[in-house]
Amino acid sequence: MWSFFSRDPTKDFPYEVGDPIPGLEDRSVWSLHKGKKRGTQDEVSIFLFDVQKNSETLFDIAKASLKKLKTMRHPSLLHYLDSCETEKFLYVATEYVEPLVTHLEDMKLEGQQKELFLAWGIFQITRALSFFNNDGNMRHNNVCLYSVFVTSAGEWKLGGFEFLTAQGQETSSPIPIKILPALEIYDPPEKNDPARLKSVTKCSSDMWGLGCLIWEAFNGPLKNQPALKTVDTIPKQLCTLYCELVSANPASRPNPADIITRCRKIGGYFKNDLIDTMLFLEEIQIKDKLEKVKFFSTLSSYLDNFPEAVCVHKILPQLLTAFHYGDAGSAVLAPMFKLGKLLEEEDYQKQIVPCVVKLFASNDRTTRSRLLQQLDQFIMHLQNSTVNDQIFPQVVHGFLDTNAIIREQTVKSIIHLASKLNYNNLNVEVLKHFARLQSKDDQGGIRTNTTVCLGKIAAHLHPQIRQKVLVSAFVRATRDPFPPARQAGVLALAATQQYFLLAEVANRVLPALCPLTTDPEKQVRDAAFRTIRGFLGKLEKVSEDPSLKEGMEADVHTATPSLSNAAATWAGWAVTAVTAKFYRSHSDTARVQHSVKSALSKPGSLEQPSSSSMSTTTSSVTSMTSLEHSESASDYDPEHWDMTAWGEIDSSAGTGTGGSGKSPASSGSAQATPALAALCEDDWDGEWGTLQEQPSAEADLASPSETWNNATWSEAVISSANNAHATYVRGPARHAHNTAPAPAPAPASQHSTDSLAGWEDTEFEPIEENADENNASKMDEMRRKREERKLQRQREMEARRSARGQGPMKLGTKITGPPPPF
Repeated sequence: MWSFFSRDPTKDFPYEVGDPIPGLEDRSVWSLHKGKKRGTQDEVSIFLFDVQKNSETLFDIAKASLKKLKTMRHPSLLHYLDSCETEKFLYVATEYVEPLVTHLEDMKLEGQQKELFLAWGIFQITRALSFFNNDGNMRHNNVCLYSVFVTSAGEWKLGGFEFLTAQGQETSSPIPIKILPALEIYDPPEKNDPARLKSVTKCSSDMWGLGCLIWEAFNGPLKNQPALKTVDTIPKQLCTLYCELVSANPASRPNPADIITRCRKIGGYFKNDLIDTMLFLEEIQIKDKLEKVKFFSTLSSYLDNFPEAVCVHKILPQLLTAFHYGDAGSAVLAPMFKLGKLLEEEDYQKQIVPCVVKLFASNDRTTRSRLLQQLDQFIMHLQNSTVNDQIFPQVVHGFLDTNAIIREQTVKSIIHLASKLNYNNLNVEVLKHFARLQSKDDQGGIRTNTTVCLGKIAAHLHPQIRQKVLVSAFVRATRDPFPPARQAGVLALAATQQYFLLAEVANRVLPALCPLTTDPEKQVRDAAFRTIRGFLGKLEKVSEDPSLKEGMEADVHTATPSLSNAAATWAGWAVTAVTAKFYRSHSDTARVQHSVKSALSKPGSLEQPSSSSMSTTTSSVTSMTSLEHSESASDYDPEHWDMTAWGEIDSSAGTGTGGSGKSPASSGSAQATPALAALCEDDWDGEWGTLQEQPSAEADLASPSETWNNATWSEAVISSANNAHATYVRGPARHAHNTAPAPAPAPASQHSTDSLAGWEDTEFEPIEENADENNASKMDEMRRKREERKLQRQREMEARRSARGQGPMKLGTKITGPPPPF
């Protein structure tokens, strides 16, 4: 009957006791076990005291330490959860930890990660002792390798409160007697010296224990006190402090608060990136927004040197908290996604994916931009249903954004999303926006990227939709006024050649490519010739062996083409937006030279000093100089289908003979000069606005209106039969206007250098993307100077026309007199 009313106390204890954890055996009154919380199965640690096997004295010590553990709260102290007492055992549940001695034996950290881990741990124990000695007016009396525990986040927690005493407590000795013999090795030397006991301070015994802990952290468990004299493995930054801690004179041992102050100074042992980061995260709630943004912006560069456990279990939760409840903004995204790679898939779905979904719903352009830029870092963790139902409806708004950068990044993001989109989102919604952007967007770079992206996602399109869309879209791109867009159209046709019927190649593709063989841009012409040769090669092979037709058209109606085909390896074509930084690779120098030559060689009549023309030029040159490398894109004659030539020019192009006056753009773009090459090398590392920072280089450039004057292109010297004076007009080498008699023919290098003479210092002013009121006067002055130069050129041209009008001259006639005055 009485058993019916009796109750087992362990039934109310919500934790299950698991396997024991070795390490504490004879150095603690407790035995440590693994544990789990009932219901949630969260891991905890169970400190167990066997009442029946131990003496009453030890039982009293265990209950006293439990009482102190319940009432102590500090970030560097062992965190208490629950406890239970029965007739047989005393249970104490804490956060999951393992003994420091076990952790150090199993630790796999090396190099800087190990150094930072030990420094962070010693700092935490020092901070805990400062709390005891200064704030709590207590002595711990048991600081050693076996009273310190390590959490899953790599934090050191101080436990072992069995011998904790209050300052001023009436005892026969300020240093208590430890019942466990194995712990006597950690007693300070003044314990047995009554003379030195008089100089004991409130923190001297704990500082001796801290010195022992530092030695054990670098050398392992302490066997005897004389071993403390060995300091070979202790860092030099810590040697002086260590010697003070293990000093025989208790009065010379420093206060823990002073230790923290000294070591936190520049060059101190506690002054490192990990401790700075952890302390900032602990105080993040009181930091202002600018401090948070600066901190999160630089955090990613430090994470590689931090221990993985600290990153995953300590830093990442703080980042998630700052994201959900703070005002850190988009700056938190980069470190959050970087740390997310360290998570297991299940943890990633729980912690990171909800943040991603929430971020895509943000109206902040900076946040959306950073999300789209880093899409490749987390797209593989997103479920198809999540992408189609929650993310794509938010992404699609970017196609209609008024900001060009957002539109461009939205286009690029489809490359990563395409494989997860359903039929309607990919084949209807995406293609609808692509059609509008390719034909109507005012930014040439975006039109180019739309063509590029369409070629890259061709493998994911439905076969029927693909057959209807690709040829029409790419042929339209070949008629774009923006040269990289035309080139992208040509290369897209080459890269997706396996999706075209041979009849379609003959009737639609080749007729569209042939006009590009006379394109003003040599890069477009070269791509067109290579592509035409590739398609003709296919047609010729089928003509010789009709049985090959079926194999060449195998992928036209296939939903999942083989990865060995051309489009599978087509990558790296994206053109940078207007305001993006230049992509400076080894081959970009040649591309930049070509771009500057194209931009600065336009006829003066076409170069209007308006903001719209500036924007267009900026977009063109930036896009032209930002094309990335890609690989060969064909199974047929890879040399003719080489994609790496996109955006490159032949820097060794000859100066030409000037025989053609019908296509000045093409002949002019094929010429390169050392002065312009130097200008490209020196001044094209930043954004487009730095173009005119070298007036000395600009002074060597020729006037565009004179250079591209069709009426005088490649003409011989014109003079009058009745006048010995002559005017020199630019020929194929584009000689500068000169009133002196014609010199002897110069070498090719001389022609190349002289061809840049005649440009005035401020012919092209710096393009400022965000001009404000402070620049208004400067822009007005620039506009006035341009008008004056324009009028001056018109007067010079009229004078030359009048000189030519005095009479015709036969080719080869020698000029003997000086030029006519103006």
